[in-house]
Amino acid sequence: MGQPKLSARVYLISALCYHDQCDAAKALELLVEAFGPIQQMSSVFDFTHTTYYQKEMGSALCKFFCCFENLIDPIDVIDVKLKTNEIEERLAKDGKRSVNIDPGYLEAAKLVLATTKNFGHRIYLGKGIYGDVQLFWRQGKFQSNPWTYPDYLDAISIAFFTDVRKGYLKRGAP
Repeated sequence: MGQPKLSARVYLISALCYHDQCDAAKALELLVEAFGPIQQMSSVFDFTHTTYYQKEMGSALCKFFCCFENLIDPIDVIDVKLKTNEIEERLAKDGKRSVNIDPGYLEAAKLVLATTKNFGHRIYLGKGIYGDVQLFWRQGKFQSNPWTYPDYLDAISIAFFTDVRKGYLKRGAP
């Protein structure tokens, strides 16, 4: 029989999708205020993987990922998601989001996103928030699931997550 153990602390990550760089900068400022300094950021790339956000946010969207310096308990991602929803609402214009913020966490074995939407592959975490494993580490690289969002498979994304994972392991994480 296995013995319960507390989880290791993990890197808080976030994706920001936006139309206007000023909105992204303000969102990033609010994220830093809430969660502490940014450790590293990915390159910005064109978000052309879906038209899901176009009606609300317009076309020619951009996206980038960031990783925060402070490690968190994985269960804290619930409150992080609730806070990022507040930030999205605060920056909304005429009832429409100007920035989409998708928080999650990265550990040695996987990348988990926090979401308010339930699907068959998502696990309920609490307070209306679900966990969704987007990527998992196997055979020396990140692997996808059938439901992994295409932008998480972009070369920029994979390189960023791989680099963050290396940093996580250097910090002595399991």
